[in-house]
Amino acid sequence: MSSTDKPYLIDAITGNSRFLASLGRTGRIYRLWWPNIDFPQHLDRIRSGLYLEGHLSTGATTWFDDGQDGWQHEAAYVPQTNVFRVKAANERIPVSCVTVDFAVPDQDVYVREYSFTNESDVPVSFQFIFYSSFHITDNRLYNTVLFDEEADALVHYRHRYYFSIASSTECSGFHAGRAWDHAGRGTLYGNIIDTTTDGALSWRVDALQPGQTATIPVYIAAGLDRFSSLDALRLATSRRSDEWYAETVSYWKNLIDNAAPCPTEDQDIKDLYERSVLMFKLMSDEATGSIVAAPEFDEGYTRCGGYAYCWGRDAAFITTALDKAGLTELTSRFYDWALTAQDPDGSWQQRHYHDGTAAPTWGIQLDEGASIIWGMLSHYNHTQDRTFLDRVWPAVSKGADYLASQLDAETGLPRPSRDLWEERIAEHTYTAAAVYGGLSAAASFARLQNREDLATAWEAAANSIKNGIDQNCWNEAKNSYHRALNLEVWPHTYEQAIGQGHPVYTVTSKKGYTTHYLKYDSMVDISLLGIAVPFAAVDATDERMRMTADTIEKLLASPEVGGIRRYENDDYMGGNPWILTTLWLAHYRITVGEYDKAREMLRWAVEHRTDMGLLPEQVDRVTGETAWVVPLTWSHAMFILAVSMLAEGNQL
Repeated sequence: MSSTDKPYLIDAITGNSRFLASLGRTGRIYRLWWPNIDFPQHLDRIRSGLYLEGHLSTGATTWFDDGQDGWQHEAAYVPQTNVFRVKAANERIPVSCVTVDFAVPDQDVYVREYSFTNESDVPVSFQFIFYSSFHITDNRLYNTVLFDEEADALVHYRHRYYFSIASSTECSGFHAGRAWDHAGRGTLYGNIIDTTTDGALSWRVDALQPGQTATIPVYIAAGLDRFSSLDALRLATSRRSDEWYAETVSYWKNLIDNAAPCPTEDQDIKDLYERSVLMFKLMSDEATGSIVAAPEFDEGYTRCGGYAYCWGRDAAFITTALDKAGLTELTSRFYDWALTAQDPDGSWQQRHYHDGTAAPTWGIQLDEGASIIWGMLSHYNHTQDRTFLDRVWPAVSKGADYLASQLDAETGLPRPSRDLWEERIAEHTYTAAAVYGGLSAAASFARLQNREDLATAWEAAANSIKNGIDQNCWNEAKNSYHRALNLEVWPHTYEQAIGQGHPVYTVTSKKGYTTHYLKYDSMVDISLLGIAVPFAAVDATDERMRMTADTIEKLLASPEVGGIRRYENDDYMGGNPWILTTLWLAHYRITVGEYDKAREMLRWAVEHRTDMGLLPEQVDRVTGETAWVVPLTWSHAMFILAVSMLAEGNQL
């Protein structure tokens, strides 16, 4: 398997906020990020295999991290941790293996501990083969692999990234460069160095007695030069792997203990609550404080535009959930990062790398920066931390001035930008609500800073948006708000609209290019709930808002498996129900006191977590199985918020 055919759907993640790894249920590592969790990714593939010796030999290595050759796997997280454990067993092979994956907290060390047990009634001898191929910075070019004899380590490097691999048990064989065929034959020939991507190590286990277990830990130690990588490796091998394991387990259990406790003893909800807390820490970058939307799984952009970035919109929901879960330090660190990502004009780009630079983009999205300002106020209200208020105030002021400058005088709404799904350019009702929320939050900040002049100006801008939504966005025909005004469309859509009697118009640019518009976008979209929850541009109990929510549930409920789709005629990945959209409707139902409906939606989300307890983005509309993106940080945030909202109303 090369980096171009890695699976889209993974089963588990582990790491330490420096390392992030995605794995399958067979124990295979598919991707490995360091020192940031968004970029760069370095791994092509790691394979783990056994070469049986004596009369059991088949002349080939059997790769036990695969679902082939008769291997069966039992996989699960160690409870209350991000430690991932997989047992591989094979009726035809006398040796089983338990692989335990974890990254050591606060260290540049990733551990794979292999424990081999002789399940037969006679002694067994074998070689353990560890094959590694690194495409450092996701690039197969200009890599080098070498065997460092003094360190007894295989070292992969490219440019400034170094990964040293070794065990506390001395290896019995090695091969640097073009090692796959040699590893498959169980014979490594000791090549020292090559300017390529792969290598292999082997360890011999002689006469393992029936029922006995041999443990071989493999450490991957990272550094920004060879010496720091080897220093990290020396630290790793200076202690037994069970000591590192115990320290790591304790670290994750302390995180759970120090978080806000789950407000229910319902075991399914509690398990998902704790898994969410653990997942949040992995999605928060230790180096920067930024938060990743999801571990990347489509680096070739073959089916989407990528997920390993930070979106201000996602982050506003996520940080609010972090505060509810008692992870306020992660929230504070995120907003400190957000200060570094703001552009000089006061805007924030659609999405960012974790170093604060702009990620690949489809253009400005006004809800992103507005959401960040709204989230900042939510965090301040939670902590009452005056130093935080003073720290973010310059960014809030600059950001609010930018938002206020972006309003359309005719409609009262923000000028055209991309919608939250990043598919359309228009004056979106959801964007308007987010900007209302951002400007209202900025006005609250201004009053806390005794700047009544700014508070008055931003409040006036927010009220113009509120009035614009009220006067221009209601769609009587559908008992719902319009999704947008002044929607940019393709010419054929424009022609169809004319034929159907919809209001349309065109605009010709200075260069002579004509753009076609529909006056109204009347598709029913889950994001219309954002008008009330969370941005409160319209009261949740308002009759129009109630009708909108009912229309959303009627038109967007997935008929076969339940859950709520994003919008009418959604065709992304086939138009499946999403976890976060279903929980968004639950949030609304809680806000208006319809608790039974909300609990049903919460239960649906819990029932559609993965086998490893993670929440995906989407659920297949026919089978109910996980359909896309595992895990999605926003999904977990909406779950935590739903649980918290129900608990606060004593309705959980």
